Amino acid sequence: MALMNSMYAYELPEGRTQISFSGGRTSAFMLHNILEAYNGLPSDCVVTFANTGREMPETLDFVQECSERWRVPITWLEYRKQMPKFVTVSHNSASRDGEPLEALIRANKYIPNTMRRKCTEELKVKTIKRFLVSIKWKSWYNTVGIRADEGRRVKDSKDKRWLNWFPIYNAGETKYDVAEFWTKQNLAFDLKLPLINGVTPHSNCDGCFLKSELKLAEMWRDYPDRMQWWSRLEKEFGHTFRYDGVAYQEIKNNLDRQGDWVFDIEGFFCQADGGECTG
Repeated sequence: MALMNSMYAYELPEGRTQISFSGGRTSAFMLHNILEAYNGLPSDCVVTFANTGREMPETLDFVQECSERWRVPITWLEYRKQMPKFVTVSHNSASRDGEPLEALIRANKYIPNTMRRKCTEELKVKTIKRFLVSIKWKSWYNTVGIRADEGRRVKDSKDKRWLNWFPIYNAGETKYDVAEFWTKQNLAFDLKLPLINGVTPHSNCDGCFLKSELKLAEMWRDYPDRMQWWSRLEKEFGHTFRYDGVAYQEIKNNLDRQGDWVFDIEGFFCQADGGECTG
C-alpha cells in the first residue's frame, strides 16, 4: 500500500464512517487528526469505545477526557449475553470488574485464547456492529488505529458490511510520531499510564493473553488484585488463556519464588508479544 501525505491521510472516505477508539494513545492520536482535518466530527461519523470491563481505570478516564476536551461525542458500548447483545453505557456506569468479559466466558463455557479470540470478536467487533445496525447503518468504513510500524496487522474486513480504513498506517506514521504528539501536549492531559519506548504496556485489557509473559509478570508485581481476576477464571474452567499453557498463577509463583531481580535478567520471562488486541 502506497503511503500518502499525512495532510490527506485523514480525509474520510465517502460514506458513513465509524471510528474505533480503543482508549489508547494511538487511537486518540488518530481521532485528534481526523477532528483537526474537519474542524470537528462530520455528521456521518460515529466514534465508539467498546468496554470489556478489564481496561485500566486510567483508560476510562482518558476516553472521557478526550470527549470533553475535544467536544466529540463518544458512544460507550458493552457486550451483554441477552438480546440485542449490547448496551450503551457512560463513564459513570461502565463496567470496571470484567463483567462483560466474564459474561461472555460463562455464555460460551470456555476460556478464550490466541487461537479462539472470541473476546475481541464479541466484545468489540460484533458489539460495535450490532450498535451500528441498530441505528440503521447498512454499510460503513471502519477506522482502525494501526500504525505504519504495525503493517502485519493491516487486514481487509471479513464482513461485507464494512471496509477497514487505516489512516495512521496510510500516513506512514509510527509509534514515535504518536509519542512525540503526546509529549507536546499539556502534561495535565494524557493517558496516565507509562509510555515506554513509544509503547503503553498497560493498555488494552489489563491481563490480556496477547501480552508477553514479561508484561504479565509486571502486572502481577504492580497490580496483583487485578491479575487475580484472570487466575480465578483459569482455575474455575480448568484451562489457560495463554496458547503455551502457562497459567497466570504459574507466572505469579515464579515471581514470588525469585523476586523482583528477575526483571533485570534478559530472557527470564518470555518477552515476545503474540500481538495486540484491536476492535
